Amino acid sequence: MNSDIFAAGGYQPGDGMGMLKGGGRSADTRERLLEAAGETFAARGFRDATVREISRRAGVNVAAVNYYFGDKEGLYSAVLKYTLDSALKKYPPDLGLENDATAEDRLCAFIRSMLYRVTDEGRPAWHGKLMIREIAQPTKALDEMVLTGFGPLHRSLTAIVRELAGAGGDEEQIRLCAMSILGQCLYYHLCRPVLKALYAQSFDVPEIERLAGHIMRFSLNGLRVLQAKTDNPRTG
Repeated sequence: MNSDIFAAGGYQPGDGMGMLKGGGRSADTRERLLEAAGETFAARGFRDATVREISRRAGVNVAAVNYYFGDKEGLYSAVLKYTLDSALKKYPPDLGLENDATAEDRLCAFIRSMLYRVTDEGRPAWHGKLMIREIAQPTKALDEMVLTGFGPLHRSLTAIVRELAGAGGDEEQIRLCAMSILGQCLYYHLCRPVLKALYAQSFDVPEIERLAGHIMRFSLNGLRVLQAKTDNPRTG
């Protein structure tokens, strides 16, 4: 594993309908709707948010929602995709590694990128709140998120874990190991207020790198137990 990958300085990540004419103005209206809808859905949830309030926040005509997204459900699905796409664009799972990177380096990049995504204080505050709300109170849009967003990420991590575990890990063990890694990362998002109260936990770049290093070492030690089963079957 490349020790430099943990270096703190490594990867640094008017009227609405009147604006339907013209590509640039149209794109601006669409993005304003996405931002306004994200804030509203995060605060009120899908069921209690209204198209009228979203349109007012965006400063556009109510009809713009139907024009761009079809209906409120279409807008909500687009907001979830927009949120995940924005986070993945800023912190891609491979962090720009070369195609021939080792499995350990790919796992390290995955962990670091995920930690940066879930602890990012630079993006709008509603991003994380909306995603947590959707997981806690799922709508029909979650199925699409799993299919196009969470699913590919999970398969990518599972492939890395499978390579590191070798023949010593069966598919059930590999799945559990992958979920354990995800759980370690998500903990720092879900329990951030508790950690700040208990330990004055910070989430600046050096601290995120330190946490990533801990999760990486902890996870690799567990995977080495599975590797050992291949080399010495009696250890199982």
